[in-house]
Amino acid sequence: MPIPIVNSIASWFLKKRFHQIELFLKYPHDVQNELLFSLLKFAKDTEIGKQYDFGSINSYETFAERIPIRNYEGVQDQIERSRLGEANIFWPTPIKWFAKSSGTTNAKSKFIPVSTESLEDCHYAASKDLLCMYLNNNEGSQLFTGKSLRLGGSKELYKENGTAFGDLSAILIDNMPFWAEFSSTPSSRVSLMSEWETKMVAIVNETINENVTSLAGVPSWMLVLLNNILDRTEKDSLFDIWPNLEVYFHGGVSFNPYIEQYRSILPKKSFKYYEIYNASEGFFAIQDQNYSGDLLLMLDYGIFYEFIPMDIYNTPQEKAIRLQDVELNKNYAVIITTNAGLWRYKIGDTVRFVSLNPYRIKVSGRTKHHINAFGEELIIENAEDALKKVCKKTAAEIKDYTAAPIFMQGKEKGAHEWIIEFKTPPKDMGYFNELFDNALKSLNSDYEAKRYNNMTLNKPTIHAARENLFYDWLKEHDKLGGQHKVPRLSNSRDYIDELLDLNRMC
Repeated sequence: MPIPIVNSIASWFLKKRFHQIELFLKYPHDVQNELLFSLLKFAKDTEIGKQYDFGSINSYETFAERIPIRNYEGVQDQIERSRLGEANIFWPTPIKWFAKSSGTTNAKSKFIPVSTESLEDCHYAASKDLLCMYLNNNEGSQLFTGKSLRLGGSKELYKENGTAFGDLSAILIDNMPFWAEFSSTPSSRVSLMSEWETKMVAIVNETINENVTSLAGVPSWMLVLLNNILDRTEKDSLFDIWPNLEVYFHGGVSFNPYIEQYRSILPKKSFKYYEIYNASEGFFAIQDQNYSGDLLLMLDYGIFYEFIPMDIYNTPQEKAIRLQDVELNKNYAVIITTNAGLWRYKIGDTVRFVSLNPYRIKVSGRTKHHINAFGEELIIENAEDALKKVCKKTAAEIKDYTAAPIFMQGKEKGAHEWIIEFKTPPKDMGYFNELFDNALKSLNSDYEAKRYNNMTLNKPTIHAARENLFYDWLKEHDKLGGQHKVPRLSNSRDYIDELLDLNRMC
């Protein structure tokens, strides 16, 4: 199809969709309220709908009082029954797919229901909206003159009892409309290959001669792929391979540790980075402005949002609030009710609002992935911001890291222990450590209080990891590629002790 025609069609969709987006921008609370009662009405005759009498719920207050907030363990039995073929348990239409959640290296797998409605009205709708927003902000874009290089986890789907499970990316690729396949690279055959290192070679072979205009994938694994492509072609810049490359759509992990490495291989100031916030449970937010790290919360994807302030999370005082009651710059755990039958479900992420009109957020971390062994409440956002500041001052570059507490023993104070794999190490690790400690103090008053005169916490201990330590560790756990992530912060020493042992062995 000629490019002018493609651009005209895209422009038509853009205008049509922006009218709908303007509706939830102007009336966010009405849109969310209407969505909640639509979900309740649609599911009133399901097993859970009858259990909680969805049909008689006529206010948010009744909804919140009647339906408990749950984590995965609270709904696991219902999901397992659905996977075995039972219907109408928590959602009225058949659940054909289950996204096997990969997250960090947890031994326990989660199977997140994916309905036809969530596939079409959330995941695919968000992909189109992302393009709409990008094109709206960049009128001269030539995005459709070439292909998007997409990189997902994408192991094959496993089918049993009339349902299928696998990585969300595999479900999306398996159901992808023809136009998306036509405009993407690598092919679905290569994208769905199971063995990561073999797939890496196949992706390089398929993509180096394509006209790639955009990139899409998790920053850590995309960087591995792009460096392989540069090594194969013996080029220093990706623009020498794909001169029309104009944007990278990224999500899954914080971009802060990787941005300087991307800038070094994409050395054009005009190149754009667009962040997304999605998960197996749904697609939540999209960067809607050029050169901004803020994400617009999408309110019409079949997801009703609630939030728990992190200062009362997992306490007897825990209580969720609606979108209209959130405050700026406060940390919240995200609770969702979805068009795939998740009702008041804790997804395990934390966000903070940087704007209330419209509602824009930053992802600040995970409810489980923080360090609070000594009351310091160190979250991932603190760590990322501190590392970014210190790397800028010391000309260091970081590939990966993790941290955990050093617990108090006898009269010995506690501390935080970090293992960091550098692409470019600092010249003076002691100076790096001092700057990092001070940066954490400036970003987190609880950490600063515990560090005051070494009252509770000693200065951090930082180890420089050998090359490819984290890659080898993920490979050992069969977690290469896609959405698999290194756990950044933990209250347990399980991860860091394994990594330190592996670091010493080689």
